[in-house]
Amino acid sequence: MKFITIVNPFSGKRKSIQIFDKINPIFNSKNIELHKIVTKFKGHAVELIQKTNLNIYDGVIIIGGDGTFHEAINGMLNRHDKKKIPIGIIPGGSGNSFMMDLNLTNPIEAAYKIINLKKRSIDITKIYMQKKLLYSINLVGWGMVTDVGIRSENYRFIGPLRYTIASIIEIIFKKNRKALLEINGEKIQQEFTFIVACNSINIGKGMKMAPKAKIDDGLIDVITVDGNIKRKRLLKVLPKLFTGDHIYEPEVNYYQTNKFSITSINKDLLNIDGEIIGSTPFKVEIIPKAIQVFN
Repeated sequence: MKFITIVNPFSGKRKSIQIFDKINPIFNSKNIELHKIVTKFKGHAVELIQKTNLNIYDGVIIIGGDGTFHEAINGMLNRHDKKKIPIGIIPGGSGNSFMMDLNLTNPIEAAYKIINLKKRSIDITKIYMQKKLLYSINLVGWGMVTDVGIRSENYRFIGPLRYTIASIIEIIFKKNRKALLEINGEKIQQEFTFIVACNSINIGKGMKMAPKAKIDDGLIDVITVDGNIKRKRLLKVLPKLFTGDHIYEPEVNYYQTNKFSITSINKDLLNIDGEIIGSTPFKVEIIPKAIQVFN
């Protein structure tokens, strides 16, 4: 067997190449060849998966974080020949939030799970913007979720704690945005602190933003926080993100749907799988069981 292996040397603590060196002998012992390609720039994994002849491989392995997996998915689903092969994920990022839903938090354990060759089909969300079409594995965030994503990049040297620190700072400087949310036949126009759509339970590092989410249920879990929530209340609610109990707060609304749209007055930036990409307005729909992963 032969797997194309995409290694992102810039993910997390920049240890992806070292992780490859540790797992490569494990695969070799099972007569599985890993064809290593190291990414050189942002978006490189999209290009590699989109243009590589996948007919000569039995699967793709990603060594990186959620952003690298996001790129691989977008490369796979934008292929002209529509060819899809299973993807294996080895955690090497700082958040690895989607991987937590797959229980793939240890690189060595993840390698053995891939070697077992058991596959699972998972959902993907499709995002329509004015001049762009993207696919998401984990989250589509607007409002404070985007602000946190932007600010956390400045604290990447801290590691996973950067998401919590960035969240606290953004709560202190909280700003609301007005938007029209169309979901499940409702039109909700008001000020929001943030809206986030999740395909998986976890975002950031261990924040259980969507505790009811399943990666293969054909549904998107959409969480909104009303704009009238006070800063002190937000600071009290923040720790509950790590248990999922925030959804019981009166200012928090929880929806499950297969499609929704957001329109805002300004062209607000979006947080898609931890990457700041695109802007409002946008529409999202679920693609059930769109790809297979080794799990």
